[in-house]
Amino acid sequence: MELKQYLQIVQRWAWLLILGLVLGAAGGYFASRYQTPVYQATTRAMVMRAPQEKSSDYTYLSDQQLTQTYIQLVTTQPVLDAVAEQLGYGISKDQIIVQQLRDTQVIQLTVEDQNPQRASDIANVLVEKLIAQNEILQSGRFTSTEASLQEQIKQMEEQISGIQTVITQVSTQNLKDQIAQLEAQIGPLQIEVSTLEQEIVALPTYKVENKIKIAEKQARLEQIKPLLSLYQEIYSNLKVLGKPFENASSENLRLTQLQTTLGLYQQIYINLLNSLESIRLARLQNTPNIVQIEPALPVQEPIRPRPLMNTALAAAVGLMLAAGIVFLIEYLDDTLKTPEDVERVLGVPVLGFVAEMQYKKKSAEEVYVTRQPRSPVSEAFRSLRTNLEFAAVQKPIRTLLVTSPGPSEGKTTIAANLAVIFSQAEKRVALMDADMRRPRVHRLLGMSNREGLSNLFLNQTRAFSVGRGREDLPHLLVITSGSLPPNPAELLGSEKMNHILEELRGPLDMVIIDTPPSLVADAQVLSAKVDAVLIVIQPGTTHAEAAKASLDMFKRAGARVVGVVLNRIPRNRSYYYGGYKYYSPYGHHKGYYSGNGSKPAGEPVEKPVSNQLVHNISSTIELPPTTSYLGNLFKRLKESPPSDPKQSDVK
Repeated sequence: MELKQYLQIVQRWAWLLILGLVLGAAGGYFASRYQTPVYQATTRAMVMRAPQEKSSDYTYLSDQQLTQTYIQLVTTQPVLDAVAEQLGYGISKDQIIVQQLRDTQVIQLTVEDQNPQRASDIANVLVEKLIAQNEILQSGRFTSTEASLQEQIKQMEEQISGIQTVITQVSTQNLKDQIAQLEAQIGPLQIEVSTLEQEIVALPTYKVENKIKIAEKQARLEQIKPLLSLYQEIYSNLKVLGKPFENASSENLRLTQLQTTLGLYQQIYINLLNSLESIRLARLQNTPNIVQIEPALPVQEPIRPRPLMNTALAAAVGLMLAAGIVFLIEYLDDTLKTPEDVERVLGVPVLGFVAEMQYKKKSAEEVYVTRQPRSPVSEAFRSLRTNLEFAAVQKPIRTLLVTSPGPSEGKTTIAANLAVIFSQAEKRVALMDADMRRPRVHRLLGMSNREGLSNLFLNQTRAFSVGRGREDLPHLLVITSGSLPPNPAELLGSEKMNHILEELRGPLDMVIIDTPPSLVADAQVLSAKVDAVLIVIQPGTTHAEAAKASLDMFKRAGARVVGVVLNRIPRNRSYYYGGYKYYSPYGHHKGYYSGNGSKPAGEPVEKPVSNQLVHNISSTIELPPTTSYLGNLFKRLKESPPSDPKQSDVK
């Protein structure tokens, strides 16, 4: 299809496209008006790899995988449950949108909610719970080791506490024993010192024997006092320091062993503490961290609905749906619409373009060109007449069959108006209604159908004997169908029909025959007996297959299809018929003809057609004066001038 054809489709279906556009826009607008507002809060967090992780060629890939892992972790059920427990209301995965910023380790977390404050709270708490969940998951690798070390440390603490208790008990008992021993030693010595001092004082010094005793007692006293002082010092140390004096006793040996064991346990305890701290340090150094770098804040402008955007998008969708419907209809529609379609499918030229005929009353049926002789439709029939005359330059056309592929396409209207147009050009024309199934010519011309073509097959009468005319159309002879026979195809294909046509060809310039649609055999039978066939097609109604089948049927019958007439073309759609736009009252030449059918000043007014040719017909045809309509008509025409148009019915 060419661009022009697409434009024609758009112009033809503009109402549907506009309707789809308007309905889509209205639907989008009202849907936005009644939709609950949804707010959005956004926060960002950065994922950092472990401090002890070494850089390598795969670091970038590892970082991206780590970031994607945390993106998946955000929407896990444990994290969502923890957030819901803290906030006091439930949340759904559908509210959360998590994505990684391109070529970074930054996670953008977006939360949607009908309340802006709740949206920001959910976003911030999600990051907090993500960090806590990460700590729980990462610490799981060191949990068993830490638990084992803590259990050993607890055991060591119990052992050390027990030993310290035993040492304290042993030391206290030794202290008591040593104090008791010292008290037992100090007491007698103090008594003895006191006794010696008293005795020395009691002995007179003037006696010689007393001097010896005093000297002995003095010597004993000097021996006892240092020992007493030593015991007292030891006693004081025991009382003040609370520590037993070391000696080589068994209790002291046991105390020494306990203290040695205590020192060993304390060393083990210190080693366990060091191991535990090393494990904790390793966990911290090998655990990736998540840091919130931008908290979420409440936003007062909802992200949806957006009435303007939704209206525009809905209008676009409505337009696209309407366009889809249009192109689907056009794709499925196989009717002929344009002259190009006719020439492409049928290969015959388009000789005429006839617009819709507008009657004053829907029930009124009449020959349009007689009522509006200067209308665009009349000009279209004159153009058709001219084209037929050009088509008959090499091979004359004296008998013309008018038919259509289907019913109700206007073939009778075309035949009647074309016959009138030929007669207005002072051509001797006969209009024959060969549609002996559903005849309409007599109704269009306002004539009786009591006698007609069917009577010629029953009686040995001449064709002119059943002819009728109208006083306003002196050059037109009308032969109606007559009574309807049961076998019209056999009658039209008979030898009698050949004689009827030959009889009419002689004195007349043109015989136009209206037939049934080509879907019945009447038109095919009669097409072989005439000089040319004119096919009537209604654009947008006649199917291409039906028209092609009709054309093939006429070709098989040996008929000459001279062309096609496009009938009932909408007046406001000039793209159907191209050149007919000149005649269209909606074209650029709207003012060329006035509404009353008269030409503007300066144009010659058409005069009544002379009756000279009618006299010529009467002089060349021998008719019975009592039965011939033309004879009576000629007689009346000679006696009086024509008056108002009326029909004559002479038997």
